[in-house]
Amino acid sequence: MLSVFFQGLALGAALILPLGPQNAFVMNQGVKRQYHFMTAALCTLSDIALICAGIFGGNALLSQSPLLLMLITWAGVAFLLWYGWGALRTAFSGDVTLSEETAIKQSRWRIIATVLAVTWLNPHVYLDTFVVLGSLGSQFASESARQWFAFGTISASILWFFGLALLAAWLSPLLRTARAQRIINLLVGTIMWFIAFQLASQSITSF
Repeated sequence: MLSVFFQGLALGAALILPLGPQNAFVMNQGVKRQYHFMTAALCTLSDIALICAGIFGGNALLSQSPLLLMLITWAGVAFLLWYGWGALRTAFSGDVTLSEETAIKQSRWRIIATVLAVTWLNPHVYLDTFVVLGSLGSQFASESARQWFAFGTISASILWFFGLALLAAWLSPLLRTARAQRIINLLVGTIMWFIAFQLASQSITSF
């Protein structure tokens, strides 16, 4: 079963490593050192729910509900455009310093809502977990093998999100300068808008 675990770990790492809205947000909160462990934990818990749903039968639900996928896609596009606009506006504003007083203005509940939005309103996460992991997980004959496969992919999420949050927090003294913050916000905003336009383009083409 260890070989199945490492298959899940490798595939989970391959799916999670590309820089997307989840990773960008975890990195940003780590740099701010503001609820970054909570952010990593919420991303991990969301991934656990999605991975388990995908491997243990969710792929059938998604394939039978193209309307549901379309609704998620356009809600995600709207949110990513809004969040990206905020990051880009901050990047080009005159003051992008991160004092403690400024950072604390972002409440815990707002961060929770943002984490849930960048996770659950991203159609790519359903394609990764329901379609890719679901189809591969269904190839294992025994329930035990599917559980080990799921455990491997979940382990990749845990290691990645907490590692990213820790690394960003460790590098925070170097990344909290005005110049670094401008670059980070520009990067985050660009990623959000790129994914939004990519999702919109894919949705229009498939329609």
